[in-house]
Amino acid sequence: MSECDQNTNTCPIPFSQRPIIILGAGIIGCAAARQLLLQGFHVTLVAEFLPGDQDINYASAWAGAAWHAAGSITPDQRYLQAVTHRVLLQMAREPASGVSLVDSREYLEQEPTPDSALWGRTVVSRFRNLSPEEYPSEFACAWAYETLVTDPTRHMPYLKRQIQTMGGRFIRRKVESLHELYGMFLDSRVFINASGLGSKTLADVQDDRCFPERGQNVFLRTDKCQTMYFRNGQEYTYVIPRPYSGGVVLGGVKHQDNLSPDVDLDIARDEIARAHRLAPDVVPANPPEDAISHIIGIRPSRKGGFRLDSEVQGSRTLLSAYGFGGGGYAFSYGVADALVKMVEQTERDHVIV
Repeated sequence: MSECDQNTNTCPIPFSQRPIIILGAGIIGCAAARQLLLQGFHVTLVAEFLPGDQDINYASAWAGAAWHAAGSITPDQRYLQAVTHRVLLQMAREPASGVSLVDSREYLEQEPTPDSALWGRTVVSRFRNLSPEEYPSEFACAWAYETLVTDPTRHMPYLKRQIQTMGGRFIRRKVESLHELYGMFLDSRVFINASGLGSKTLADVQDDRCFPERGQNVFLRTDKCQTMYFRNGQEYTYVIPRPYSGGVVLGGVKHQDNLSPDVDLDIARDEIARAHRLAPDVVPANPPEDAISHIIGIRPSRKGGFRLDSEVQGSRTLLSAYGFGGGGYAFSYGVADALVKMVEQTERDHVIV
C-alpha cells in the first residue's frame, strides 16, 4: 500500500530508494547485496564480521567453497544451486573473483539413490560416467565433470569492493535483536536476516534449530591443483583445488557444538591419510610440514535445513536466509536471486495502488 499523504499531497522516500538492510556480511549477505545493487536497490549491510576478517566465527573466510550438487534436497533447492553455478561460471572469467573452473572426479562407495547428487549432471559441463577401469575397484561407480571452486581469500574482498563500488554500505556492529536493527533504520521497510549462527541468539529470533558446527581442514601447498576429488560414503573425503592460492584443501570433518580454535593434529593426520587414499597423485602420504597449514571455521548449521522465507511484520517485511552450514557458497547466488525476487514482490505490493 502507498504511504503517500493524501491530505498534503506529498510522499516520503520512494520505496525503491529506501535502503534494504541486510544483517550479516558473510557469503549469503554479500551475494544478496550484490544482486540487489545490480537491480538498482540501495543496500546497507550491518555485521559483526566483515569481508577480510579472520575470526573463526566468520565462516565465509574459511569455507572449502566448491560447487557440488547436494543430495536429498528439493527441486526448488536444486534450482538455487543451479542459479549459483550460472553466476559463478560468469565470475570465473574474472581472476579477481577467485572463482576457477576445474575438473572433478567423484567416487561413490554405493550406487546413487534417486535423491542423490546425480541431478547435478544437468548443470555441470562435460559430465560422464567413468568406466570401471578409470577408478579404484573399491567404489561402486564414479563420475567426471567440470565444476567451480571459489577461493574465499579472494572472493569475499572482491564482493566487498563490488558492493562498495555500486554504492552499498557496510556498518560494523553487533546487534542483539532485529528490533535494534529496525531502530537504526526507521525509513527502511525491507530487512534481510542473513546472520547465520546469530539467529540462534538474536532476542526476537532465537531459532533453536541453529547450531555451530566446527570444521577443520588442511591446506596443502602444491602445483597439482586443477582437479577436485570427492568421495561419497562412510569415508567422506574431499580434495578441493585452490588454483589462485597454489594448493588444495583436504577434508572434511563436522563437529557439532565444538567451538575450539585449536588445531587437532589427530584430525589433520586423518584428513591427510584419507586424502592420500583418494588422490595419491596429488597428496603424498607424508607431506612436508612446511607445505601444510590449517583451516578452522565454525559453520552456521541448522537442523532440518536452511531457512529461506518472507514475512510481513506491520509496515516492514523480514526476509530470512540462514542456516546453510557448509553449503553457503554452493547456494549463495541462487539464494540471492530468490531474495531479489522477494524484494521485488514487496516493492510491487508497495507501489502498485
